[in-house]
Amino acid sequence: MALYRTEERGQPHSPDYRLFFKNVAGHYISPFHDIPLKVDSEEENGIPTKRARNDEYENVFNMVVEVPRWTNAKMEIATKEPLNPIKQDVKDGKLRYVANIFPHKGYIWNYGALPQTWEDPHRKDKSTDCCGDNDPIDVCEIGSKVLSRGEVVHVKILGVLALIDQGETDWKLIAINVNDPEASKFHDIEDVKKYKPGYLEATLNWFRFYKIPEGKPENQFAFNGEFKNKAFALEVIKSAHECWRALLMDKCDGGAINCTNVQVCDSPFHCSQEEARSLVESIDKVKSIQIVSFIGT
Repeated sequence: MALYRTEERGQPHSPDYRLFFKNVAGHYISPFHDIPLKVDSEEENGIPTKRARNDEYENVFNMVVEVPRWTNAKMEIATKEPLNPIKQDVKDGKLRYVANIFPHKGYIWNYGALPQTWEDPHRKDKSTDCCGDNDPIDVCEIGSKVLSRGEVVHVKILGVLALIDQGETDWKLIAINVNDPEASKFHDIEDVKKYKPGYLEATLNWFRFYKIPEGKPENQFAFNGEFKNKAFALEVIKSAHECWRALLMDKCDGGAINCTNVQVCDSPFHCSQEEARSLVESIDKVKSIQIVSFIGT
């Protein structure tokens, strides 16, 4: 049984669309703050899984899927909204869609984020000499299955690419679903080169060119576009998790980031299940008032 479920509010492909998350008990949670970064060995009801039987257990993380492979809508965790639902990004009043980068259709992996991570925009990364991009760490999942928006999957980390976006570090983790039929072949970034030849090159080109149709220049990369290995990636994750922890403990400047959570009990931003439900209901009421006002004008 899935540990998390989702609930849609509003119409897809509209500015009002939101995908909220609930735990197995049906209570609203934040996918940013309340889903654990690391996979708990006991969360499968005591049933051993593929990843629990080997020494790679320490390399298994939860991934929140924002964008299924081959789709174009730029969906993302709404970091500045209560309970951080998934929404479609809007720029200049228009919903955002990524262009098709020849010869591909939309995103070329299942794209999402690691929960309980945050790239601090006030903290300069020693390896890139740039600050973070103010978001959870992005994940490119390279397995064979097209995943669903809002799905929470267990992934093995294989490596990482350092995109520099307008002077900010925007890490792109390379990972594979532990339940993928070929997952046992993949242990580090070199295995991607061996078993999926051309995939890393396509990934680099996709990130280099995807903003050009918007009239922007090519994206740049740290390390001359070199994909770093698993050990390096795990250190990046560790650092981002520490930044997230400081954020939730109100020990750094989070700016407009919404830190409301249900599970992190020692956080000053913790709220009850009833308060979380009221937050979602109040958001719906505001949207209903806005719609009525719009119809009446």
